[in-house]
Amino acid sequence: MKVLLHICCAPCACYPLELLLSRGYQVVGLWYNPNIHPCTEFVKRMESVRKLSSVYGIKVIYFDTYEPEKWFRAVAFREEKPVRCQICYSMRLEMAAAVAKKGKFDAFTSTLFYSKFQSRELMVPLAENASEKFGIPFLNIDFREGWKEGIELSKEHGLYRQQYCGCLYSEKERYCPKGKPKSDWVVGQILQEAERVKEHFG
Repeated sequence: MKVLLHICCAPCACYPLELLLSRGYQVVGLWYNPNIHPCTEFVKRMESVRKLSSVYGIKVIYFDTYEPEKWFRAVAFREEKPVRCQICYSMRLEMAAAVAKKGKFDAFTSTLFYSKFQSRELMVPLAENASEKFGIPFLNIDFREGWKEGIELSKEHGLYRQQYCGCLYSEKERYCPKGKPKSDWVVGQILQEAERVKEHFG
């Protein structure tokens, strides 16, 4: 059975890949995440997926152009949770279904169903709608059972582990929950800038 696995990030893909491959599925990944911001973060996560694909020996289809405008237009004036998340889930799941249909896959699913930080209750109906819309089966597996195993695998493989979901608003919620940056974020930014200066001037 040929399955298209939408990959939101490399760490979240470890357990789903382990499970799907162990069950004999032929898996191809899909990188499509217009929500990720800023561009530097988009590149970091995409490069981590490239590393992941090498580790597991799978092919990945990349939508590698950074186009945040599409995502911002979709969530404009609907930036609060859970509305923006629902829109974001729908964009990515519908793209997965469309690519799976065009590529003649047997089914599609997503690593979003691995994360305990995502709403499975919101995502399943959206995936089912995408399945019906594009005429391609949705492989409904709750990957959350492998949460701890996935974390250990991502560390073992040396994958980049991000600190927020992906969009500008989730970054703000992580580091500036009350509109003011947390001290650890400020220190982190200073250290990153110091490293960039060091690399530039040798």
